[in-house]
Amino acid sequence: MIHIYLSDKAYENDVFQIVRMFYPGEEVKLSEKSEETIEDRETGDKRGEEAGKKIKPEGLSVSFETDKISILLVFQNGGKLCRTAEACFLQETKSQYKNKLKRLLYGMLSEVTGQELPWGILTGVRPTKLVFQMIEDELGEEEIYHNMETEYFCSREKISTSIQIAKRERRLMQEIDYQNGYSLYIGIPFCPSTCLYCSFTSYSIEKFSDHVEEYLKALEKEILYGATVFPDKKLTCVYFGGGTPTTLSAEQLDRLLGCVKKHFDFTYVKEFCVEAGRPDSITKEKLQVLKKWGVNRISINPQSMQQKTLDLIGRKHTVEQIKEAFALARETGHDNINMDMIIGLPGEDVSDVSDTLAQIRKLNPDSLTVHTLAIKRAARLNMERENYIGMRPTDVHSMQEATVKFARENAYLPYYLYRQKNMADNLENIGYARDHKEGLYNILIMEELQTILALGAGGMTKYVSHHPHYIVREDNVKSVTEYITRIDELIERKRKFFKEQRDCYLRQ
Repeated sequence: MIHIYLSDKAYENDVFQIVRMFYPGEEVKLSEKSEETIEDRETGDKRGEEAGKKIKPEGLSVSFETDKISILLVFQNGGKLCRTAEACFLQETKSQYKNKLKRLLYGMLSEVTGQELPWGILTGVRPTKLVFQMIEDELGEEEIYHNMETEYFCSREKISTSIQIAKRERRLMQEIDYQNGYSLYIGIPFCPSTCLYCSFTSYSIEKFSDHVEEYLKALEKEILYGATVFPDKKLTCVYFGGGTPTTLSAEQLDRLLGCVKKHFDFTYVKEFCVEAGRPDSITKEKLQVLKKWGVNRISINPQSMQQKTLDLIGRKHTVEQIKEAFALARETGHDNINMDMIIGLPGEDVSDVSDTLAQIRKLNPDSLTVHTLAIKRAARLNMERENYIGMRPTDVHSMQEATVKFARENAYLPYYLYRQKNMADNLENIGYARDHKEGLYNILIMEELQTILALGAGGMTKYVSHHPHYIVREDNVKSVTEYITRIDELIERKRKFFKEQRDCYLRQ
């Protein structure tokens, strides 16, 4: 365990995340300030024989003062390491002050472990957002490289990828009037089973089958309200996610999609996407329903093409079913199909990932999203982690290199990227697509460029104001039963939320 002592808890999350990136899986605990530990600074470096090796501090103290930040590491062998950085809290912005703290801590932990992180001190989920803004501000590539290297300690490889993605995003967004539009998310929180790594709002369709009709009635009620929210805005994208929307029957899908098409104006919709993620939820009838209502992008997500892995993570389908579902989608006219895969799954190595990629190549999807496993607090893989200690993946970085090579050799270009906490090897999730097959909704939500109206259990509505710039959120309850019983309250809450945003706009 690593104990952290802070003289100001305002920066607790920043310190925690940097420490966890260098010591993944280690328990980190915020402790009360220990005067003895913080004040014992008579030496700059007393690490002893373990200096330069990947050793773990047992205590880390951060002292925030008016003109400096001081960090003291105390090691298990009794050694100490202390560093100080000049920082004036009263003169610098919070962001500048925070980055000085993170750079100081990063430098110390990098020195101690002999390790550098590909994304440096960046701990947020949207690193390309920084680069996107620099391009908008007309900075040249060399300036962007300089800023990302000196301010955030990012590797040149990650900066290069970020620039490539940001430029592609910018080109795509110039074709959309995103500032005067909005997108619609509709959540279907049912799945055939719950995957080992999943922490999303999802419920077993088998166990909750008695609630589906009630859920749809509540959702239709919210859809009717949602269609009235933005009478003067153009709808850009519609995204059905979850969960797995295709766990609904063909008749239920037909009814729900028809309801959305009836009440929302699709005149300017660029993308209508449905997650058909689980192959065991896909039938020819459902795929035909999607085509009937104009769905122009779907996602069939194997995560892995290794049967041993599918069985372990709780996917109740076979590799053969993935291939059959994909062929059926092509047969029914779907010409924009994404596939998701995850690197870093329990028990897998580079050869497993390479074989998964080889099988995906034969299917030839239009886009491929590569996720790096992130173990969330609510996932069974975390709560039951003692059962999987011997199955931790090795060399996830080489797995990622295999996916980058695959994308390059098969004409897939990166178009969006995001990160999560506790990701294997401090890497990222990245979407690759061939030209004109990009997932526009993915860009809009990840770069926070447009208002997203989210309906259904677990939906997170995000209101994006551009003039002045600010972002506010309003979430729905996650529980299916609560969503059903509280739907009128949730609609009223949204009504009040949007009234506040309109009033705020009118006051400007």
